[in-house]
Amino acid sequence: MPQYTSISEKIQKIKSGQINLRENVLFFLDRIEKNKDLNAFNFVFNDSAPDQAEIIEEKIKQGNAGKLAGMVIAIKDVLSIKDRPLTCSSAILKDFISIYTATAVQKLIDEDAIIIGKTNCDEFAMGSSNENSAFGNVLNPYDKTRVPGGSSGGSAAAVAAYLCDAALGTDTGGSIRQPASFCGVYGLKPSYGRVSRYGLTAFASSFDSIGCFANNIEDLAAVMEVMSGWDECDSTSSTNPVPEYTKEILSSLRKSETSESGSQQINFTIGIAEEYFGPGLSPEIKTAVEDLLVRLKEKGIKTETIHLPHSKYTIAAYYILTTAEASSNLARYDGAKYGYRSKESTSLLNMYKNSRSEGFGAEVKRRIMLGTYVLSAGYYDAYYRKAQKVRRLIKSDFDNAFEKVDVILTPTTPTTAFKIGENISDPLQMYLNDIYTTAANLAGIPGMNIPIGKDASGLPIGAQIQAAQFNESKLFQLAKFIESLTTPLPPFSFLPNNF
Repeated sequence: MPQYTSISEKIQKIKSGQINLRENVLFFLDRIEKNKDLNAFNFVFNDSAPDQAEIIEEKIKQGNAGKLAGMVIAIKDVLSIKDRPLTCSSAILKDFISIYTATAVQKLIDEDAIIIGKTNCDEFAMGSSNENSAFGNVLNPYDKTRVPGGSSGGSAAAVAAYLCDAALGTDTGGSIRQPASFCGVYGLKPSYGRVSRYGLTAFASSFDSIGCFANNIEDLAAVMEVMSGWDECDSTSSTNPVPEYTKEILSSLRKSETSESGSQQINFTIGIAEEYFGPGLSPEIKTAVEDLLVRLKEKGIKTETIHLPHSKYTIAAYYILTTAEASSNLARYDGAKYGYRSKESTSLLNMYKNSRSEGFGAEVKRRIMLGTYVLSAGYYDAYYRKAQKVRRLIKSDFDNAFEKVDVILTPTTPTTAFKIGENISDPLQMYLNDIYTTAANLAGIPGMNIPIGKDASGLPIGAQIQAAQFNESKLFQLAKFIESLTTPLPPFSFLPNNF
């Protein structure tokens, strides 16, 4: 097991000689090899990671290393890294090599993070179970008969199984928070625009956000602090200043506000939306979230019931708008300039049709067809335009709620991790797994999964916290406070034979 609990402790132990960074990287590479059956990685960088570790360890000892020096990070295979494969877990991009590095990834490299590989995901980030990958299913480390969640299932599983220190994922409708919940780790979807999307292969351009998975709040904050900020290559990136999240975490636990027993307090009002606790929610998850609320109230945190009246329309609006954007974004994959090209073509049009039919998987084709339909003449006003109006109403619901409360607390998912194959033949049931997460993407607000316990089968349970746009600091502060109240899931408890 890693001999540290956060990146700051890791750096200190490297400085003192207690940790050899090359050996640390080799430890992770060995664990990746031993746990190949999880199928968390599409590509592992055995050729560069150990040598990079030696260079960075020297920089740490000389005192000129970056903020993330020595942090071993995995990257979801929808983000580009120069001279490395970029497949989006799709056969249509088989053997494609990227010619540049995504801004978010480059920022990590510039601060001396070590990129250990690229993780498996649902094809083009379309899915809630990681069963839609050309590289095969990712398995949940807690129960290998179950899904890890999606679309960023490989990144979530890699962090949960200690195959890396942290991992990047993307979240279009819950693709960080849902797998984080299923795999018992922390996962943050930042506000839309907080992190540059330059170098991210687009699924739905007005929804996609790049975020992070980690096993503790400090590491999550450190990565997000480095990765966030304006980028001249992305016109949708925000110019809002990026707070020092790591410092704010500590300052939030106000020493001046303590109980008579001396325990730490935090001055927040938490909103409880009744719409998130109705039919379809697992009784065990409901109980776990309610128990957490009881503990928070005991610590002096105020709660207030709020209403998000348009929540019932989130799934419909989300799948209309995202599939429309996907239909447009994926039109470029036609076999003409790069990627897979069908060999059974007799004409240019035939080549386009065959390349896309053979290269795309079933779920991607389903979403392209749905998106093309809602954008077509005669249906645009009935579906796409109406869904955009609903999106505005959902955003207004959150704006009104955040005038009363600091953070909204909800379940992350309606159930814990389901069995592999259980929902794959029922698209509607699969889509409903995102029922608590899609609203944040429609509204552009940040959301975080916090592991809060396990169900009777030993599967992780997660709670979701959401804040107003660009208020990630409040999520980190509350998450750190909740972390102090909960018992962390024991590392390696699910892999006793591979330690």
